[in-house]
Amino acid sequence: NMDSTLHYIHNDSDLSTNSSFSPEEERKSKVQDVVPQALLDQYLSMTDPSRAQTVDTEIAKHCAYSLPGVALTLGRQNWHCLKDTYETLASDMQWKVRRTLAFSIHELAVILGDQLTAGDLVPVFNGFLKDLDEVRIGVLKHLHDFLKLLHVDKRREYLYQLQEFLVTDNSRNWRFRAELAEQLILLLDLYSARDIYDYLRPIAFSLCADKVSSVRWISYKLVSEMVKKLHMASTSTFVVDLMNELVEKFCRCRKWSGRQTFVFICQTISEDDCLPMDQFA
Repeated sequence: NMDSTLHYIHNDSDLSTNSSFSPEEERKSKVQDVVPQALLDQYLSMTDPSRAQTVDTEIAKHCAYSLPGVALTLGRQNWHCLKDTYETLASDMQWKVRRTLAFSIHELAVILGDQLTAGDLVPVFNGFLKDLDEVRIGVLKHLHDFLKLLHVDKRREYLYQLQEFLVTDNSRNWRFRAELAEQLILLLDLYSARDIYDYLRPIAFSLCADKVSSVRWISYKLVSEMVKKLHMASTSTFVVDLMNELVEKFCRCRKWSGRQTFVFICQTISEDDCLPMDQFA
């Protein structure tokens, strides 16, 4: 009976129906044979609100910090033991708890595999994307690491949301935009030439005009890598269109800073051998 209960819980697509289980069935769903059950029960009880009030206000954060290690120890076959605890932590009122999970969600995705990631982690990931900047930076720093684990179709859905990373709670938070530029360089390998041109190019151009020089310098590298990627693609019209836009937007800019940006982008393209010299000329 226990095996059939576990099998049902593990394969049920709508796990929200778990609340209809009896307390006995609920307890069985947390049973495993990797570590002493009492030890796991003690760990799972860390999310009990009464413990935070009487034992340690930081206990939920410690629980979140340890969760990937516990998941690795138990194995993906026992994820059902941790799923409810993970969801409880992901909706914790303390942003420090959510931030801790945001920084490790890519590690957990590797442990769980693509099927469990798509079903159980992607909704949490989507919630973190709309959270406070202190939480969003966690998913942003490992955006490439997480997206590369998703199926191609699922990965493309996030192209529409990348633009949102340009908006932060505090406009002076320039490190957020610098991290975005760094991640976009890595993301170029995950998307097609058309996706790069349609979705990543406008963000890159916006970052090239940023008020903070550190953000702009990383963005020049981003644009040069974009030129290289589009040049290597079979459809050569994208790279020509991109270069024409660089000339129009920056070379012919009325502001000296825009024209200076064009020079710096040319320098980076030249230094990194992103184009054959005749095409560069």
